[in-house]
Amino acid sequence: MESGGGARVRRQLQAVGRVAAYLGGGFLLLSAASTAAVRSLRYLSDANQRKFAMLCGACEGKGTYACRLCRGSSTVEWSPLYDPVFVNPCLCPTCDGTRVQRCLNCLGKGYA
Repeated sequence: MESGGGARVRRQLQAVGRVAAYLGGGFLLLSAASTAAVRSLRYLSDANQRKFAMLCGACEGKGTYACRLCRGSSTVEWSPLYDPVFVNPCLCPTCDGTRVQRCLNCLGKGYA
């Protein structure tokens, strides 16, 4: 008798597992479809805006400009406790040594 009851419980668990798998797959499919739709709409919006927008006046349409902290040298001079004897060159924290920083007016897009 226990084997009959155990088989019934096993079938019920399998049915619950199938339902959970179908629901999980459905949610995954909806998530992927909505992500693709949002990305395509964002791309179309950016393309349309790029077509009709004016160039950024701060970066002249480049999207970047020379780092203002290190002035394009990729390093800044740092000394602990303002000691003029020990001056250490350190990597610029603003541009991370790339010598350019993203335009904050257009957020690197090149148009405003």
